[in-house]
Amino acid sequence: MSGAVDVNRLSLNQITTENWSLPEAIEGCLRQEIETISIWRHKIADIGLKESSRLIRESGLNVSSVCRGGMFPALSASERNERIEDNKRAVEEAAEFGTEVLVLVCGPSPHKDLSESRKWVQEGIEAILPFAQQHGVKLGIEPLHPMFAADRSVITTLAEANDLKRRIGSEQVGVIVDVFHVWWDPYLYEEIDRANGNILGFHVSDWKVPITDLFMGRSLMGEGVIDIPRIRNAVEQNGYHGPIEVEIMNKELWKMPGDDNLALIKKAFAQHV
Repeated sequence: MSGAVDVNRLSLNQITTENWSLPEAIEGCLRQEIETISIWRHKIADIGLKESSRLIRESGLNVSSVCRGGMFPALSASERNERIEDNKRAVEEAAEFGTEVLVLVCGPSPHKDLSESRKWVQEGIEAILPFAQQHGVKLGIEPLHPMFAADRSVITTLAEANDLKRRIGSEQVGVIVDVFHVWWDPYLYEEIDRANGNILGFHVSDWKVPITDLFMGRSLMGEGVIDIPRIRNAVEQNGYHGPIEVEIMNKELWKMPGDDNLALIKKAFAQHV
């Protein structure tokens, strides 16, 4: 097994401090000596891309990813085209921040035909791929836990994400490994091996028992059942040594003063990642 994680690899996934605006999150990272941030698009929209880019540039922070693109399935061709155009805007935002990773939450099915919706996901990624290549942005397919199949993503296992990447057949496409979504999978380590060289991001949180909220029930690392160091070791053995995003949707953390939140995150990261 690999040794203790370098705390400098910690990236604040901005949803973890949802109560903070982007300027507040930037200032918090600087106070807490966190060097990297993952930016959510609704936070960019609050103050505009130009101002967001200026603040990041002047802060000196690195941007590990922009979240999120995706949400491709829709009943009509016009709706699917609108979503493709929105994904192109997401690519432009990622390029503006100098990050090479746009995280794709692929989207739920608008009807009961999951196979057709998975086809629409592939078509959507293929439609934005040339645009992403032109902008130097890679597309990270993030499989979500199966409990999110109905409202967030029809791509629910790392095997599906790996298969989708291979069908598309582009080095511009990879996968995101989020421990909260994949820890339960009996084929997890085989699929991490299959993703060798194609892992574009690694996200951490924990699954505390009992989980009290499907979306906002994530816990600090070390509070739950996930073997985070083992999964980290596996992704590192398969070529990923980049930022590790702490992505915790948790109402109690959101209520907390942001600096207290970040202090807890840093401690948990050092001890349990």
